[in-house]
Amino acid sequence: MAEKLDLTQIRKDFPILDQQVNGSPLVYFDNAATTQKPQLVLDALNHYYSKDNANIHRGLHTLAERATSGYELTRQKLANFLNAPSSDQIIFTSGTTAGINLVAQTFGRANF
Repeated sequence: MAEKLDLTQIRKDFPILDQQVNGSPLVYFDNAATTQKPQLVLDALNHYYSKDNANIHRGLHTLAERATSGYELTRQKLANFLNAPSSDQIIFTSGTTAGINLVAQTFGRANF
C-alpha cells in the first residue's frame, strides 16, 4: 500500500511556498515554465556559485576540477538511482524541449 504524502512537510521543504498570495497559501502550478526548488537544492546551488563556479570539463584549475567532480558525481548518483548500466548514459539538457529534440534527432539519424 502506498504511503500517504505529508503535504505540510513537503511545503516546508520549499521556502517560496511559505507565503500568502491573495490571502491564501501559495500554490504553484506553472511547472512547465519553471519548477520551484526545495531548500536542499537552493543550498547546493548557492554553494556551487559561491565556491565552485567554473565550466565543467574545460579547465585544469581547482574550481573547474571541483565543478567537474560534482557534475560527474551527480551523473553517477542518478545512474545508480535509475539503475542505469553507466553514468555515461545520463545526459543533462537545458530543458524538456532540448531533451526531446536530442532524442528525436538521435533516433531519426539512426533509423531513417
